[in-house]
Amino acid sequence: MRLVRTLAKLFGRSAEPCGCAPLDAPCEDSALHHPDYSEAVVALGAKLARADGSERPAEFETLAEVFPPPAQDERALRRFYRLARETTLGFEGYARLLARRYGRCPKLLEDVIDGLFRVAKADGVVSRREIDYLQRVAELLGVGPLKFRALKARHLGVAQDDPYVVLDIAPDASDEQVKRAWKKALLEHHPDRAAGRGLSRADLRESERRSQAINAAYRLVLEERRSGFGDLGAEPA
Repeated sequence: MRLVRTLAKLFGRSAEPCGCAPLDAPCEDSALHHPDYSEAVVALGAKLARADGSERPAEFETLAEVFPPPAQDERALRRFYRLARETTLGFEGYARLLARRYGRCPKLLEDVIDGLFRVAKADGVVSRREIDYLQRVAELLGVGPLKFRALKARHLGVAQDDPYVVLDIAPDASDEQVKRAWKKALLEHHPDRAAGRGLSRADLRESERRSQAINAAYRLVLEERRSGFGDLGAEPA
């Protein structure tokens, strides 16, 4: 309750995220200076800083740079940040508030996750706990797993065994683009094609291994997208 009472004093109203936020909130730049938006993103940034158990000044400075508060509110929001980062508890309420108010503004909500990635990187290391936190916030905001994966790749790069790396396609590519990438990669590395070029047995084995990896990557993408994005169509051979 300490945080709630302090925020009520700072902002002149209850700090409890509530269900009263209008569903038709504007998507233009003016929305970014709404008190609900400023409070929510500062709270999410503060609790993100706490997620890995350590906080550094660079994290608030990055937060203020990514989500600049109105000049008259900066001191109050800095105090809010210090209080909010005492625990990660309560972050889901702020994420839900943003989702309710800006549910019709998907780009704005994606920008929130993009900005929080920048905050997570401020200390030079992004921990597993921070990734889990960001993924949960994205889910609450309605930012889909493919978009989250693309944002994560933009900030942190991708592992070499990531199925999208294997297929040489962006995580947010369309279903049809993914299918074309799979077919193209399979055609280039198919063992029959390698045999036709007169390659050695070692090269043929490598071609077979590569084809298996391409099909496995495509199957994984199919499974991921079926869980929330529908069927891509053809199954890998």
